[in-house]
Amino acid sequence: MGWSREGSVDPEAVAQLPHWLLPVAHTALSVTADEITRFVPPHDEGRHSAVLVLFSDERDVLLIQRASTMRSHAGQPAFPGGAVDDDDTDAASAALREAHEETGLDPGGVVVFGALPDLWVPVTNFVVTPVLGWWRTPSPVWAQDVAEVESVHRVPIAELVDPANRCRVHHPSGYVGHGFEVQGMLVWGFTAGVLSVLFDRLGWALPWDETRIVALPDDGATS
Repeated sequence: MGWSREGSVDPEAVAQLPHWLLPVAHTALSVTADEITRFVPPHDEGRHSAVLVLFSDERDVLLIQRASTMRSHAGQPAFPGGAVDDDDTDAASAALREAHEETGLDPGGVVVFGALPDLWVPVTNFVVTPVLGWWRTPSPVWAQDVAEVESVHRVPIAELVDPANRCRVHHPSGYVGHGFEVQGMLVWGFTAGVLSVLFDRLGWALPWDETRIVALPDDGATS
């Protein structure tokens, strides 16, 4: 799996998926970058990175909370992931490597079945590939790299789509985007945007009060 502006799936991996995850694979083929974010990757610019959007049969999603000492995205909830290294063969290998380094995740228990379109994070100039995975054999996870990760969370999808946990987040810059208040975290920015669009496209979202605004503290507005 390389890097592409278009979403993709691996048919052999999709054939292994539980029935409830098949719509995620189908969505990967139809969703476009500009449906997820207003920041579409510029041509031939930006550094490649990859994140792991990991679903388990317990109907949850793996998230980390980044360490508050990080230079960028400090303290922000996110998918596991990071920059692509020269030794990484593709986006999937980068996402799995980073997830292992950050959370202790055993990559052998993950079936990578596709990817969403590449997305751009202008503040860091990263072109990010969201890699889709099924956690076929869950392994223990924890904040393995404490320099980068403060905590690790398996967040039930039911909590994320609960209308009581949905909000819109007001950034000090004036930008307003989607948000989720779950497990003591305010999930916003890139991660919240990907989750929100996925839930809408999959029909998993429930009606929620879109007028509910949560102001992002200045010390949390690092991206």
